[in-house]
Amino acid sequence: MQIRSQRQTLQMFASATWQSFVVLTYPSGLPADHISVTGERASYTSPTNIAAYIWSTLVARDAGIITPIEAEARIQQTLQTLACLERHATSGQFYNWYDAATGAKLTVWPPSGKRLYPFLSSVDNGWLATALIMVANALPQLRTQANAILEAMDFGFYYDPTVGLLRGGYWPVPSPRQVHTNRYTCHHYGALNTETRIASYIGIARGQIPAPHYFRMGRTFPDTCVWNEQEMQPHGVLRNYLGVDVFEGCYSYMGLNLVPSWGGSMFEALMVPLFVPEARWGPQSWGINHPLYVQGQILHGMVEACYGYWGFSPSTNPAGGYREYGVDALGMLADGYASNNDNTLVDYGFTGRPGRGARLSPPPSAYTNGIVTPHAVFLALDFDPEASLANLEKLCQGFDIYGEWGFWDAVNVATGEVSRSVLALDQGMIMMALGNALCHNRPQRYFADGMVEAALRPLLALEEFTVGSTTGMMPDALLVDWPVANHAPVLISTCMHS
Repeated sequence: MQIRSQRQTLQMFASATWQSFVVLTYPSGLPADHISVTGERASYTSPTNIAAYIWSTLVARDAGIITPIEAEARIQQTLQTLACLERHATSGQFYNWYDAATGAKLTVWPPSGKRLYPFLSSVDNGWLATALIMVANALPQLRTQANAILEAMDFGFYYDPTVGLLRGGYWPVPSPRQVHTNRYTCHHYGALNTETRIASYIGIARGQIPAPHYFRMGRTFPDTCVWNEQEMQPHGVLRNYLGVDVFEGCYSYMGLNLVPSWGGSMFEALMVPLFVPEARWGPQSWGINHPLYVQGQILHGMVEACYGYWGFSPSTNPAGGYREYGVDALGMLADGYASNNDNTLVDYGFTGRPGRGARLSPPPSAYTNGIVTPHAVFLALDFDPEASLANLEKLCQGFDIYGEWGFWDAVNVATGEVSRSVLALDQGMIMMALGNALCHNRPQRYFADGMVEAALRPLLALEEFTVGSTTGMMPDALLVDWPVANHAPVLISTCMHS
């Protein structure tokens, strides 16, 4: 086997992953949602898919995979098509699904032929706005085109001042799924540690959403909350920021006190810091929590479930379809995302709640058919590069999961069955993580520098989470004995941000 340096390995991964975007992308400049092992492209795309292609093109340029001329031509074509896409006139927001070849708004779902009700998603539009901001900073010659599209996008459109939160989305045309007569979704995005905060960040940075909104989102549900459907009883303190009382709650899991995500997946917690240096801007909050969250995922895969691998996030299911995967204990949702196809969950109980008495956690033998997705491992790259690369290497040695387009989307680590497809979103997360690692966070700076830093850095610096290791040791000093055959004790090292 050829011996490569860490940088050579990352460069190899980036070059192969970029090839998937070459195959994914139509002449329109819009990427397909996914491609199969045969190279068959999906006929539809979304704002998030388009965003993933744009920032991956910038990474490919900066990593020397393609020339600056090719990168500019590709992104210019995408911007030209974007400028012609139908969108909601009042808000300037893009619809959720378009024909990838023609750019037409979809009203019929291609795989089934069923009617599709156009929808505006705050988080999907957030990712597209992220990519447009990056283009404006990375390609001055295309700044006018990118800004012309961005300027019309109003994220205040989703803001509900009665609760201080963003709504999930809006149906311009009445839909059977619609609950409220005003056509907004009935739910708000109320959990801080999820990918949905990217829309909040952009709205705050552009002056469309008030800054105190950031503190309206829950770190956990309050410990006195009458709604008992959260994963475990949180503990913490009450603090006030910008006039907002915040319950600085956390969960305790395997010696770690941390702020959970919604379902316990890596995507929810760690996609946003690909673009926003939260750990540096919030040293007493995200700077501690992000490495802890990675440790929680590692501990689940290696100790609690004894898979021998880790990295759990929504992905294709090797058995067919698409599923949400995660670490149940790292999510606020009581019946959160399982890490396996057999849906093994935990219940830590909740004092004073009927039916929520403490229960014994499942033994490792209960965790059968675990599903690991490589993009989840790449999301940890900035916070534990050694463990991430070791896990990826082990996945490559154990399964047929790597090929000419980079990593296939997921693997059942019990059966070895691999999902032989690649998804634009998942490949985009991998490319962004690799770009930050190879190019000294230059892709991240394309988004974070300027108005984003000016608005968000002082905001994030205010907060102090109630998180840390219950052993009194920081994550870079956690010695973990893995009770798994053929595994010696391993020192899990973490790159702490300064």
